[in-house]
Amino acid sequence: MSNNTELQSVKNRFGIIGNAPTLNHALSVAIQVAPTDLTVLINGESGSGKESFSKVIHALSSRKHGPFIAINCGAIPEGTIDSELFGHVKGSFTGAIDDRKGYFETTSTGTIFLDEIAEMPIGTQARLLRVLENGEFIPVGSSKVKKTDVRVVAATNVNLLEAIERGRFREDLYYRLNTVPLHVPALRERGYDIELLFRKFSTDFAEKNHIRPIELTENASQMLMNFRFPGNIRQLKNIAEQITILEFERLVSAEILTKYLPREQSSRLPTLLRGLNGGNDSNFSERDLLYKVLFDMRKDMTDLKKLVLSLMQGGQTGGVSINAEIMQQHQGLFEDIHQEDSVALMPPTVYNPPQQTNYPSYQPVDNQNIIKIDSLQGDRINVEDISHETEENSYSLEKQEKEMIVRALKKNNFKRKYAALDLGISERTLYRKIKQYDIEDE
Repeated sequence: MSNNTELQSVKNRFGIIGNAPTLNHALSVAIQVAPTDLTVLINGESGSGKESFSKVIHALSSRKHGPFIAINCGAIPEGTIDSELFGHVKGSFTGAIDDRKGYFETTSTGTIFLDEIAEMPIGTQARLLRVLENGEFIPVGSSKVKKTDVRVVAATNVNLLEAIERGRFREDLYYRLNTVPLHVPALRERGYDIELLFRKFSTDFAEKNHIRPIELTENASQMLMNFRFPGNIRQLKNIAEQITILEFERLVSAEILTKYLPREQSSRLPTLLRGLNGGNDSNFSERDLLYKVLFDMRKDMTDLKKLVLSLMQGGQTGGVSINAEIMQQHQGLFEDIHQEDSVALMPPTVYNPPQQTNYPSYQPVDNQNIIKIDSLQGDRINVEDISHETEENSYSLEKQEKEMIVRALKKNNFKRKYAALDLGISERTLYRKIKQYDIEDE
């Protein structure tokens, strides 16, 4: 049997619709690994159909006559998940009025599908690792070791490597689960499959409710395939059923379809600003942002004073007259004067990076009503010396930078990658600042 024939046969058997190359590749991996007893880790977005692949693996394996059970690790409370998976003995905890077998015992000789494996508690992960390595487990409240012969297929919609870095997932368990990785593509990556699935869902729903199925115009079909579908196949099915039952017109145009495609809600604020009043970002507050803005404003004023002083000193090489026209020409100096390397609580995407401005060369204006810089050179007592203020402001800004860097590092357990994200700067800039301020990077 050729590969294409085998693929089509499996698709027909399990109701898998689509011909996208990414889908065919994932299905080929599932078919190839199914006859073995290797552990499989299925990775894909929520709603992309990961459970269907676990059923394909079980049905094509030598365990197909054994039990199959799918468990959502995120749906079981942390206090009871050990009992659910490994069982318990009578009296092991309040309410344990009798012995109970866990899923790993009842599913022996079969396959157990652990969905949302990243939500499994750390303690339970250690128990699972022992099952994968030795086929052994101990029920809750018991001291007797039991054996099981179970094949584990796990799935997740998160990046487990990042979860490992944050201490939320065991690294040894990850490599034990990831014996054979299998990636299920998101719906938006499957191109024309979107329209095929839409027709399938609409036709099935119409037949079930004894109504005529709908059809899409060419523009509506193109709009459907361009939509991102964050909810993947589940979302597409809901939209197809809604339109089929609610619309009187059986030919759906792009205008009609627009009413059923929700606008993707996304905040335009930077991530750090969205997290200020929620989650665990209690180390940063609105007061910190206000301080940062005030410090920036003070620095801007200092830069402006330095510019005026340099213009006045420029009279030694010919002189420059200060008038309304010149100040108007310098109006752009009040915009975009933030420096790239200054550590800001707001990420640099909030404002544009500084741009080099080519200023015109100024000539003295021969007008008796205009004060010339030349005439002020002899009267230096009227010129304000701001060098001490500049040093003081610079020290204040450097102190604030150092404090913010230290706080961000402590908050993220001295992991530069996440500290840099919180500060809104690159990891390379953070490293340079740590060296500059001689900060101990534990």
